[in-house]
Amino acid sequence: MAKALRTLTLLMGWACVAIGLFHVALGNAALPGAGSAGATVDSWGRFMGASFVGYGLAWVWAARQRPIPAQAVRWLAGVFLLGGAARLLSLAVHGRPHWFQIVLAAIELGLPPVFFWLAEAEERSGAGAAARRPVTKSA
Repeated sequence: MAKALRTLTLLMGWACVAIGLFHVALGNAALPGAGSAGATVDSWGRFMGASFVGYGLAWVWAARQRPIPAQAVRWLAGVFLLGGAARLLSLAVHGRPHWFQIVLAAIELGLPPVFFWLAEAEERSGAGAAARRPVTKSA
């Protein structure tokens, strides 16, 4: 389970970094249907792309820890799940977006439970339990 969690966490991190850089570089052109949205949306999209790079780097950081901090994975997956919930709210308020946004929502709602499950399995394993034990100094 630890290898699966590490691999998926690292993949998630680098995917978020790549997607974020794509949005920073392309602005409105990175969003289907937003090419003519104007300077305000372009500025917001590039800022959010930079934020997504930081979010991805947090995933990469978590993947590089030994053992992987299950609590950090839960928080990061929770943020991802919140993004999917936000897309559902947008769907309810404004209707169906571009089809690709529906695909992203499915990923954002479906992947976090996998991370929660893997993080729980890691935490229950000896490696995860060792990470929660406090370090004590010997006399």
